[in-house]
Amino acid sequence: MIRLCDVTVAYGQHVVLDHINLEIRDGETMVVLGASGSGKSTILRLIMGLQKPTSGKVFINDADITAYDEKQLDRVRQHMGMVFQYSALFDSMTVGENVAFGPRQRTKWSEEKIRNIVADRLRLVGLEGTEAMMPNDLSGGMKKRVSLARAIAMDPQIILYDEPTAGLDPLRCMDISRLIVQMQHHLHATSVVVTHDMTSAFYIADRLAFLQDGRFRLVADTETFKHTTDTDVQLFIHGGELPSKGDDR
Repeated sequence: MIRLCDVTVAYGQHVVLDHINLEIRDGETMVVLGASGSGKSTILRLIMGLQKPTSGKVFINDADITAYDEKQLDRVRQHMGMVFQYSALFDSMTVGENVAFGPRQRTKWSEEKIRNIVADRLRLVGLEGTEAMMPNDLSGGMKKRVSLARAIAMDPQIILYDEPTAGLDPLRCMDISRLIVQMQHHLHATSVVVTHDMTSAFYIADRLAFLQDGRFRLVADTETFKHTTDTDVQLFIHGGELPSKGDDR
C-alpha cells in the first residue's frame, strides 16, 4: 500500500531522512518510533504528499506520487484519514459538523447521507448522540475520539496517526489504543502510527520501525522488537534503562 524508496529529506546540510526504504503492507498497522526530531512526522507528511523528498520516491498503492501536482495529490488524499496529535478540531463547529467536514467539502452526498455517516462514525468511537456538543465541552479523550471519527468519515484506505495518545492519562491511552485496533478490524485500512507510547505501540502494531540518525535501525514485528539485542533499541523501549538479564518487561 505504501512504499518509501531510497528517500532522502535534507534541509541544506541537515539530513533528516537518509536514503530510507520502507514498505507498509495493505491492511497492516505500522508504528514508527524514534526520538523527538528524528523525522517521524516527516514520514507522515511524505505519505500525504505535503512534503516532497529531496531524492527518492514515494508510492501509494503502486502509484508514484513524487511528481504529482496538487490536484492529483488531493485525489490521493481523499483515500486517507489523519488523526492529529492534539485533535485539531474546529472550535467553532459542533462535533457533528467536525465529523461531516470532509464529506461536505469533498463529496456531493445528500445531507441525509452525511448525517447518517456522522451518526455511524460517532457510534463506532463510542460517542453516539454527541453531534450537538462543542469541542470546548469535551475531555481530551473525547476530542481524540471525535478526531478519529472525522478521519474515518469517508472510509479511508489509509489512516495516519500523529501521537494519538499524547496528553492522555494511562487509562485513556489504552482506550484510544483499543479504538485504533477496532478501526483496523472494522475498516481493514492500512495504518501508520507515530508514537512515543511503547505500551500503545506494542498493543496496536503489526510491525514497528525505529528511526535513528536518519535511518531505520530496525523494522520488525513486536516480538522481535521486544527481544532484540540492539542496545539502542532496548534503551528506547525501556526509557533509557536497560532491563535486567532475564527481565521480560
